[in-house]
Amino acid sequence: MTDTILRKSIYLRAAPAQVWAYLTEPEKLAIWFHKPKTPLVEGPYEMFGTESGKRLMWGEVHLAEPYTRLEYSFTIAPMGDQTSTVSWTLTEVPGGTNLSLSHTGLPQGVEAFDLLLALDKGWDEHLARMRTSAHED
Repeated sequence: MTDTILRKSIYLRAAPAQVWAYLTEPEKLAIWFHKPKTPLVEGPYEMFGTESGKRLMWGEVHLAEPYTRLEYSFTIAPMGDQTSTVSWTLTEVPGGTNLSLSHTGLPQGVEAFDLLLALDKGWDEHLARMRTSAHED
């Protein structure tokens, strides 16, 4: 069986430095995703619900190359002890940034399909919020 991978790519009318802020700074992450207590840098992290304050996601930042690449392990309660990997690539393009997401190592099989659908939909919604906010900055 092959690895299940979610891939997303969006264009943002924002410089890579601004997009990087949306991926790593607590106040910017809280706008479109979940809020960590500290900026995302290499090492462990946790993210919390902006309204509930409940820990929603945790892992370790493996790679943080400002304005170009960010990679971290990703665990949420529905995944149990299993971890996956989220990789972001920022590419400067005329007028802004192309932001690409690759979410690998996801649970597989029929029993995991509902989780895959939820993650797929969730990333779409999160990225739409990022686009709206980045374009208003």
